Amino acid sequence: MLKAISEFPADKKIAGIHSVPVTDDGMVVMVWDRNEKVLTTVGGRLENNEGIHTALDRETMEEAGITLDTNRVPIASWYWDHTDTYTVFVVAKVREFTALPDGFETTGRVVMNFETARQMVAKLEGDSHRIKVLEWAEEVYHKFLKEN
Repeated sequence: MLKAISEFPADKKIAGIHSVPVTDDGMVVMVWDRNEKVLTTVGGRLENNEGIHTALDRETMEEAGITLDTNRVPIASWYWDHTDTYTVFVVAKVREFTALPDGFETTGRVVMNFETARQMVAKLEGDSHRIKVLEWAEEVYHKFLKEN
């Protein structure tokens, strides 16, 4: 179940971390998942004893060829009953675009405004939790990250 948050949950293990990267001019970056055939947020599972920020840095580089600013604002969590863990979503500004590495589950990054992202996700998936994540990310971007 998806829930809005303003800080990282501490009551259960965080097993996954995703970001909604935003460029300096307010464009959102998503990736196309070659296996699931969806436009998705950037992220994945933590490996071994990896910390959430290390995992997010690794995942954003692997999936989108992006380095993120260190200011990451938690916006949502998804609780997984069967594993008793969370996947957490953050919004962060893009620090740098680099070459997209080969061999991972995405085919490339897609840069667009928030409204277009929501419309594309709705067209592909219907009423998806990703739409709510994008809405919350846009709100947080305008409140906390736009001027910084």
